[in-house]
Amino acid sequence: MTTVLAATGPSANWYLARGTGVVSLLLLTASVVIGILGSLRFAAPRWPRFAIDTVHRDISLLALAFLVVHIVTSVLDSFAPITLLDAVVPFVSAYRPLWLGLGAVAFDLMVAIAVTSLVRRRLGYGAWRAVHWLAYASWPVAVLHGLGTGTDAKLWWNLLITAACLAAVLVAVWVRVARSGAGAEQWRGPAIGATIVTAAGLAIFTVAGPLQHGWARRAGTPASLLPKTYVPVTLRRVVSRTLKVPFSATLAGSVTQHPAAGGELVDLLLGLHGGARGKLRARLAGAPLDSGGLSMTGSQVDLLVDGDPSVFEGQVVSLQGDQMVARVADGSGLVLDLNASLAINSQTGSVTGTLQASSAGN
Repeated sequence: MTTVLAATGPSANWYLARGTGVVSLLLLTASVVIGILGSLRFAAPRWPRFAIDTVHRDISLLALAFLVVHIVTSVLDSFAPITLLDAVVPFVSAYRPLWLGLGAVAFDLMVAIAVTSLVRRRLGYGAWRAVHWLAYASWPVAVLHGLGTGTDAKLWWNLLITAACLAAVLVAVWVRVARSGAGAEQWRGPAIGATIVTAAGLAIFTVAGPLQHGWARRAGTPASLLPKTYVPVTLRRVVSRTLKVPFSATLAGSVTQHPAAGGELVDLLLGLHGGARGKLRARLAGAPLDSGGLSMTGSQVDLLVDGDPSVFEGQVVSLQGDQMVARVADGSGLVLDLNASLAINSQTGSVTGTLQASSAGN
């Protein structure tokens, strides 16, 4: 049972879902830009119209392929309760229903474009052209989906990529409007106005939404997936309490593992003896590995020391083999680093070990 604690960190599917999502946005942006500029016919003779159309089609199909991989890996990753139905039917998911639903809308629009392109000759140019305009609607919807539900929405590189995609589409629209021929004056103003409103709306939403603290909760993340956080504060050198830090203690208790939505839960219930007496409880959530380990996606640690009124709460910050490191804090601002060395009996589920507690940073 020692192998239950052997592996930590996000799964490969989690990384693939993030990476393919970003690549899908880049490819969709390239497809939209080529679609906007392709009809201007200002390419060099070596790039005739049919060559530009071929590049446009291939990039669109590649974007759809990456989007399929993005959906599959998101479903296979056990952290969020996402199903294949959620990827097709908008706004029914238990995980961030609005923002995940926008991703389903973008996917449905791209599938509609791909299917009608395959039967273009039978469908007729007019009907195909009308459906093809949905590509321009799928792009801002996909951007909103990435900002609203993406785990990297706050990271500088992701914001830079999103801003670059937005700038590329804006420039393409303005070039298209500027080079349009006579008779197009009636839609130049609305086209420029729509692009400005779209850009301003996305910028305001990003600043007021995903970049703000607590967005995960407001976006609709289930409470069971929200991390337990604390606000670090300056430690006081003298604390009026019975707890003396640092301290050492021996550990004894049990470990249980049971299935949960999207993965497994491992619970450690340990008693403290020796240098301090009390209870240490740790819950680890994650996806089971073929090797018998657990790819940890979340954790919660509680420490109660006899005679001290405070309850320390925090998370596991490192887990390697039988060594577990956690950081916990109480309401008064005292932050502790807990270093536990554990030995687990795979036959009985019993746990023994030692605990070293010190002020954070020492």
